[in-house]
Amino acid sequence: MNLDINQMRLLNEFQRDFPLEPRPFARIAETLGMSEDEVLAVLRELSEAGAISRVGAVVRPNSVGASTLAAMRVPEERLESVADHVSARPEVNHNYERDHDINLWFVVVAESRDAVLAVLSEIETAMEIPVLDLPLVTPFHIDLGFDLRC
Repeated sequence: MNLDINQMRLLNEFQRDFPLEPRPFARIAETLGMSEDEVLAVLRELSEAGAISRVGAVVRPNSVGASTLAAMRVPEERLESVADHVSARPEVNHNYERDHDINLWFVVVAESRDAVLAVLSEIETAMEIPVLDLPLVTPFHIDLGFDLRC
């Protein structure tokens, strides 16, 4: 996708320091010399084109609620149905297949560690497949922002 100047500036200049205020897109629009509606339209276009997946905060793990990485060894013939079941849980923010014996990986986020464990237990019971709980031990910060003008 070839980005126009407004799309490029919007993506490049607001990867960090997103305005935390009641109307952040109005503030962004002011900075870019656009209207709030134009900014929202550009974001909608980028989303529909698959250039962005979401606009939202990245919160340090376990600073608000609790989370864990989990994994399962799912028989290939059940992978799609188990993944659908896992994805249907509101506490699961994403899951993905890996080319490994332990082939289904997902992240569970809930209000407490006990709630996370309850979700893992419910998935394990419903699917009759053990769930491996891999809670965060040592946090690392990886800055995923990058200059798009390169």
